[in-house]
Amino acid sequence: MINHDDALKAVENSLDRPSAARVYDYFIGGTTHYAIDRDFAEKVRERLPLIGQYCLTSRQFLGRAIRQCVRAGVRQFVDIGSGLPTAGNVHEVADDTSSELDTRVLYIDNEPIALAHSTLLLADTADPERHHAIAADFLRPEDLWDRVTESAVIDVREPIALVINAVMHFVKDEQNPDHLLRYYRARLAPGSLLVLSQMTNENPVDEDERQALLDLLEYYETTTNPAFMRSMAEFERFFGGWPMLEPGLVYAPAWHPDDHTVFAGAPSQSRVIGGVARKP
Repeated sequence: MINHDDALKAVENSLDRPSAARVYDYFIGGTTHYAIDRDFAEKVRERLPLIGQYCLTSRQFLGRAIRQCVRAGVRQFVDIGSGLPTAGNVHEVADDTSSELDTRVLYIDNEPIALAHSTLLLADTADPERHHAIAADFLRPEDLWDRVTESAVIDVREPIALVINAVMHFVKDEQNPDHLLRYYRARLAPGSLLVLSQMTNENPVDEDERQALLDLLEYYETTTNPAFMRSMAEFERFFGGWPMLEPGLVYAPAWHPDDHTVFAGAPSQSRVIGGVARKP
C-alpha cells in the first residue's frame, strides 16, 4: 500500500502525458483527471463521438456483473486493472447488493498513478477491514497472485469473482494473454466467477467507423496504455471453455440490461463485449 504523501507525489509527477485511467474516468463522468487527460479525451471524441458512451457501457456492465456475482453467492472480489475509484466502485455495488456488508474487495492496478488516486480516494468510502488497493501487474501473474494470497482481504481457498473489466483491450496478443488468463483461471477455487469485457472492432457500421476505431488505437499509442481490439470469437477463448452465465458472451448492453443501460436498444453499437463464466 502506498502512503498518503507518496500518493500525492505520484499524482504530481504523472502529468507529462495522458493517463488511460484518468481519461476513462473523464469519459464516464468522474472527477479525477487533469487538463492533459481532458485535451486527449476531446481529441478522441472528435474522431469517435460515442467514445464516452462506450466507456460508460463498460462501467455499467461492471456494476450489473458485480450485482449478479453477489446474487450468485460470491462474496470475494479481485478487481485487476481497477483504475481510479469513481462512481459505482466494486465495493460500493457489492455492499449495496448484499445488506450483510460481508463482501471483500481487493483492487489491483499496475499504474502508480491509479494506485495513488486509489489510496487518496478509497479513504473516503472504503472499509479498511474489507477493502484494499495494492500494486501489481496483470502481466506478471505469479507475483500478482502471490500478493492476492498474502492479502488480508482475500481467501483464495474460497470462490472469488475475478474481475478484468475493460482491461484486455490493453493487452496485445504478443503479450501472451492466453497464458495469463490460463494462469489466473487455474488459481481460482471451484465456483469462482470470471468477469471479462473489452472493446471490439467487430461489425463497424460503415467504413468511417472502421477507420475511426483504427485511429483510436493510434491515439492510445501516446498514452500510458496502448490498445488492441478483438472480435467476439477472438475474445471468447479467454473464458477457457467454462460455462457462461446467461446470456453468455454478448455485447455488454445485452447482459442483464436495466433502465439505465446505454445502447440497450442497439447493443452492437456499444463497441463493448462481455460475459461472466463460472469455474466448474
